[in-house]
Amino acid sequence: MGAMSLVRGGRDSQQGASSALKADIARGFGNARSTYESASRLQRFMGNAMLHKLQAPGDLVAGSEVVDLGCGTGWFTRKLAGMVQVAAVTGVDLSPGMVQEARGKGVQGIGWAVADAEYLPLPDASCDLIFSNLMIQWCADPRAVLRECRRVLRPGGRLMVSSLLDGTLIELKRAWRAADPGHEHVNRFETETALTAKVHGELKEATIETRTIRLPYTAPMMLAAELRHLGAGFRGAERRKAVTAPGRMREMCRHYPEQPDGTIMASYEAAWIYWTKR
Repeated sequence: MGAMSLVRGGRDSQQGASSALKADIARGFGNARSTYESASRLQRFMGNAMLHKLQAPGDLVAGSEVVDLGCGTGWFTRKLAGMVQVAAVTGVDLSPGMVQEARGKGVQGIGWAVADAEYLPLPDASCDLIFSNLMIQWCADPRAVLRECRRVLRPGGRLMVSSLLDGTLIELKRAWRAADPGHEHVNRFETETALTAKVHGELKEATIETRTIRLPYTAPMMLAAELRHLGAGFRGAERRKAVTAPGRMREMCRHYPEQPDGTIMASYEAAWIYWTKR
């Protein structure tokens, strides 16, 4: 999982640390609100894969009420609002900065809410579709989010979630381990086995699709810049407190494997979760 899986200690200390880490995540993404959409190649690819599944006739009933959970700047919230079957859309995000940015870009009639995905301010059985693109991997325990989604969906309602798995950015992780032993620089994610067990523990009939996505970059520094522009930097407890020295960055670049043409590739282990409430 991401940074919040690293919390240790008793129940009170865990709750306090979890709240602090959630605030850190919200602040990090909020700080990236003006650069997020220009850097979101992976986010658009994975979200479009879910949108594609909504194109078949009957997949989304007319008059549907939709929640975009972890809406970010509202790119897919706006896409969902433009679908003829959709009567109402609400974009929800933990980051006030992201919601502010989304509201400024949004079309008339979209609702917006700053909220924790583990405690949604929505009534039971109140929506027909929950669409969540690359959000759940930042949560301490996906099961809490899945339970909330199950609660707020109506019978027949659909859940569509994308996430990242262990092995994501493996090239970057190995380069940093060679350049800066003993310090982590890349976020941790669930293994496919662990995520599958947790999903099926809450949503027995859910289907999970996985694939490896490889994106090209001109250099490791461009990958690092993209992660920074997304607000997706490393947030683990092991991170260095000071700004990474230029020498360490150069050493990381030296260890990053290059393609024959001098470019680099970054691997993302992608997962999509699909479930219909009976």
